[in-house]
Amino acid sequence: MDILKQTDLQELIGTSMERCVSIYMPAHRFGREQQQDPIRFKNLVTRAQDKLIESGLRRPEVQELLRPAESLLADKDFWQHQSDGLAIFLATDFMRIYRLPSNFDELMVIADNFQITPLLPLLVENGQFYILALSQNEIRLFLGTRDTVNAIDLPDVPTSMQEALSMDDPEKHLDFHTGTKNPSTSGGRPAMFHGQGVQADEQDKENILRYFQLVDKGLSNLLSGITIPMVLAGVDYLLPIYHQANTYPNLLDNGLEGNPEGLDAKMLHKSAWELVKPGFIKEQKEALEQFKQLHGQKNKLASDDLKTVVKAANFGRVDTLIVPSGVQRWGYYDAQKNKVVLEANAKLENEDLLDFAAAHTLFNSGKVFTVQPENLPGDGDLAAIMRYAV
Repeated sequence: MDILKQTDLQELIGTSMERCVSIYMPAHRFGREQQQDPIRFKNLVTRAQDKLIESGLRRPEVQELLRPAESLLADKDFWQHQSDGLAIFLATDFMRIYRLPSNFDELMVIADNFQITPLLPLLVENGQFYILALSQNEIRLFLGTRDTVNAIDLPDVPTSMQEALSMDDPEKHLDFHTGTKNPSTSGGRPAMFHGQGVQADEQDKENILRYFQLVDKGLSNLLSGITIPMVLAGVDYLLPIYHQANTYPNLLDNGLEGNPEGLDAKMLHKSAWELVKPGFIKEQKEALEQFKQLHGQKNKLASDDLKTVVKAANFGRVDTLIVPSGVQRWGYYDAQKNKVVLEANAKLENEDLLDFAAAHTLFNSGKVFTVQPENLPGDGDLAAIMRYAV
């Protein structure tokens, strides 16, 4: 599974060139459905090929543009290591692939920009969050959403205290005593650290702190630029030590107390979601209530008119945008005339205006929430709260 960062989203938003191809599809981790995933992907690539040829692009140019996607079809290892959804973005000399914990609907869009709205639930109210399960014998990191949880590979993070301190300083003035059996087997016991000339509990605390500092260093490299919430899971005396070592900017004060070694991902996810859920729900609820209060007032600080909001988003005037998930509204924005044109169907010369508004709101440091269409406030295609009257 891949990690989607805000910097990735900004890169996609900032990429503008002719014939940007966005492909979304559900994916599967195992079973018969996994075997069907390459077929679904091939069908979407074929649709992209047909549409590009219809636009007047020569077949060799189409083949060159889609070659990176075609190469994935024969990559068995790629299809055997999927998450819940697959998002692929193609343009001239550009390709980005994300295996993500979101069950995307099938979608293929070709426009002058990439389609980013299906990604928004992963970064806003639906919520991504991390679970960091700590023990002296094991470190595990999971990425969760409201409905899913996935393990994250930790190639540069020490996954046990023994590994961390032996790699940190093999000559360090401490004795390392191991049990006669592996701790994961019956009758084994975990490794114990004992300092020389220092009380054992004080030395153990120093070693644990150094261990967690090394874990935090590895995570800092892995999670650079990410600020989604992180929940700690571990026995009570370890949690404050990790807080002392931590530099991650959004580590929650409250954690899951207890030994996590015997808990699987689903059990950890269920408890962690209860900790993070109030924060996700609160922010969206406040946005919905604020729109309802402002909508219809003479100050014009809220609007549900698509044309008005698209123009406002282009000029950075939208503070908060609420869009319906799984919905597109096709057309284009004429910057020279500051005019929005609506069209009934998708064409190469137009784009999804809901996506346009979302991308420009995010690009100008605004907030975007997605809701089910039936929960969209107002009577229009979207809902926006302005920074100032338009």
